[in-house]
Formats: sequence, structure tokens, C-alpha cells
Amino acid sequence: MKKSILSIVVFVVALVFSDNAFAQKFSDLDKSPMDAAAYPASYRVSDKLVKVIYSRPQLKGRGLDKLAPNGKVWRTGANEAAEITFYKDVTFGDKAVKAGTYTLFTIPGDKEWTVILSTAKNVWGAYFYNESEDVARATAKVSKGKNSVEAFSIVFEGKDNEATMYMGWGDVVVSLPVKG
Repeated sequence: MKKSILSIVVFVVALVFSDNAFAQKFSDLDKSPMDAAAYPASYRVSDKLVKVIYSRPQLKGRGLDKLAPNGKVWRTGANEAAEITFYKDVTFGDKAVKAGTYTLFTIPGDKEWTVILSTAKNVWGAYFYNESEDVARATAKVSKGKNSVEAFSIVFEGKDNEATMYMGWGDVVVSLPVKG
């Protein structure tokens, strides 16, 4: 009896003074949280044409030209470079692209953006971008939005197997067609 009481006391003391007993160390919310955009957007539709996984940096009073400078390759979001998956062969802008997963880079400009699909995988930023890994480059239109978008955002809109990928940040809206 004394032995089992002593065992219980030792166990309780160990739990009380142990940092690892039940205390998991979960990280705080990322400053540029990861998000996804897909077409069709409904989560109930399993027959998708395209999905993009990207992180959403925020302007926080900074200019878009500082965060995604014109003429320089950008990771298209924050943290790891965005990944785009086509579930069918598509026409991306005016380029034929096979079904698969690619890294999505962009080169911002005032009147148009170059949107790049690359075979690079598991890429942090655009620091090691290599043009020889490009699968396709498409030219996207730039327009001015009615409202300013604080957090970089991607959305798809369309009908049937034809959609437009919109990327918005600040008052800039970039659009590129995707057809299945």
C-alpha cells in the first residue's frame, strides 16, 4: 500500500514539474499566413482545374514597389514560393502546360506582369530562381482595383473549364486566363 501511494506521489510530482508532460509548443500565427485558391472554388467540387498554395504578405503601410519590385523575380507571396497545381493539361495565358505542380514566380511591371511556371521544388523566396527551370512564361494584364487590398490575394473566377486567375495587392490587380 505504501509503495503504491509513493508511486502515485512521485508520478504527480513528475507531472507538475515536467515541461513536456502536456505542454505542446504550438507556434503563433504566421505574419504572412498560408492560404489556397482553387478553381472551382467550392470545397465540395473534387474535380478541380487548378489550385495555388501561397502565403499572404501584408502591406502594413509599405509600398508594393518595395515588397514586389518592378522588373525583379518575385516569389508571388511570402515565405516559400507559391506552388500551383494543374489537375489537367491547361492553357496558361497562351502557353500549353501539362498537368502537374509547379513553382509560381512573377516579375511585376507597371502595365503587365510576367507569370512564370518553374520546375523548382521546395523553394524559399526567389533567391535561387533559375531561368533554366522555367516551363512557361505568360504575360498577365495589370489594372487598378476599386479598393486597396491589404494582404496579397489570389482568386479564380470563371465558368466551366475556363477561369481567370486574379492576383491583387494594394490597388494592383493582375489577371491571367487558365483554360482546361
